[in-house]
Amino acid sequence: MATYLIFHEVDDVDHWLSSPVRTQEFSKLGVAHRTFVDPGGSNRVGLILEIPDLDAFEAFMQTDAAAEAMKQDGVHPDSLVLLREG
Repeated sequence: MATYLIFHEVDDVDHWLSSPVRTQEFSKLGVAHRTFVDPGGSNRVGLILEIPDLDAFEAFMQTDAAAEAMKQDGVHPDSLVLLREG
């Protein structure tokens, strides 16, 4: 099981938090996640992901379905930073 920290910017933090899309897509891959928001009020958000199959996750992230999910959640893909637990 790999643990990752991901952060990125979104259009609307409240929309991103309340959207079921992330949970629906991650659950298909067996990925558990926790969400975080910037207490300073910016549109930067974060996730801790527990990823059981990194290859499957990375393959999914390259799909149209992943791009559509990010679009629905207002994610700015160009701001995405992925950190692996060391």
